[in-house]
Amino acid sequence: MEKFVIRGGSELHGEIEISGAKNAAVAILPATILAKDIFTIENVPDIKDINSMLQILEEMGAAVRYLDRSTIQIDTRNIFSQTVPYELTKNLRASYYLLGALLGMYNHARVAMPGGCNFGGVRPIDLHLKGFASLGAVISTDGGIVEAKASKLLGGSIYFDKVSVGATINVLLAAVKARGITIIENAAREPHIVDLANFLNLMGANIKGAGTDVIKVEGVSELHGCDYSIIPDQIEAGTYMVAAAATGGDVVIKNIIPKHLEPITVKLRECGATVEEFDDSVRVFSHGRLQGCNIKTKPHPGFPTDMQPQFTALLALCEGMSIVTDSVWDNRFRYVDQLTRMGAQIQIEGKAAIVQGVASLKGAPVKADDLRAGAAMIIAGLCAKGVTEIEDIVHIDRGYEDVVKKLTAVGADIARVDFPENMNIRTKRA
Repeated sequence: MEKFVIRGGSELHGEIEISGAKNAAVAILPATILAKDIFTIENVPDIKDINSMLQILEEMGAAVRYLDRSTIQIDTRNIFSQTVPYELTKNLRASYYLLGALLGMYNHARVAMPGGCNFGGVRPIDLHLKGFASLGAVISTDGGIVEAKASKLLGGSIYFDKVSVGATINVLLAAVKARGITIIENAAREPHIVDLANFLNLMGANIKGAGTDVIKVEGVSELHGCDYSIIPDQIEAGTYMVAAAATGGDVVIKNIIPKHLEPITVKLRECGATVEEFDDSVRVFSHGRLQGCNIKTKPHPGFPTDMQPQFTALLALCEGMSIVTDSVWDNRFRYVDQLTRMGAQIQIEGKAAIVQGVASLKGAPVKADDLRAGAAMIIAGLCAKGVTEIEDIVHIDRGYEDVVKKLTAVGADIARVDFPENMNIRTKRA
């Protein structure tokens, strides 16, 4: 069993380079199914979710070759399967994008219901299936497997009752080769939606309006391979921005798109941290105790729900009271129990967390309840007095590349420690 062991109290100083965006990559990789050709994709993050998606593509018949650590070549000319079993999807929420890609390419898909983070509530794919049905697909479920099939896909008008990143991506994947025009209303506007649309357009698709709440897709008969570079990861960047501010450090975060980080930048400045923006980097630093602020998560361009746990860890140490409201996912405050173990004073009232800032946190054994909760535990551990041990770090590995190496390089005392059954501790440092 592996843990992260953090000895807190060190300010972070130096530079951190951000990897490619997880949420873009897990959509772009399945999109390669839509053409029988060869793709070269750069800035691919080396994380567990990506490795899982590449394994699925290989099992389906694709040939995957790494050209360097962050560049992969995918040859989809020999894909033979339109079925993805549970054994391959159980640990990857984004495996549901294979439904849209397979349906768009073959008019048929059988994909097991995916796994990934569990926030304690239901994360249905009803909107995805509604979108497929609007294109003419017939949907059925059997034993946890979703099957979508159509004699042919036809463009249609789709209105989402609520903004859904996953449903927007899945309908885009299915619609790019559908006959006629598809209009998606109340579409998600996140940067990775735009990145996927740019990738598909480079393949030969005809998509307009990505990044707005109305997307128009004119179906094309054929798509082809291309070379593409994935955008930087805004959530990874935001996590390190918050870590720099929380520890009272001074960190330059490189390979980013500052506009994607505006909601995080605004809130850090409201707390009293300094954020300086450059063309493709930001500098974050703070001195003294920061002030609390209120946060309400919203779809882009609002404050991202994927940054809510990390920012709550910061607010736990800020002066005064803060209110954090998450209206995107149910039960995303499970990690609060871990923060309170470290001395945080947080009360949950429905979809809101009432945070009364404390002067300091103390190290304790905690766990990563999910991907972003794990990032919050790292931030709390960096700030805490004493030693923090974080279990279930497999969640963190799903979305953060080289987290130990990156943090160690800016002065953190963090190690990945293996606790084998015989309890002889072996430490793995970056």
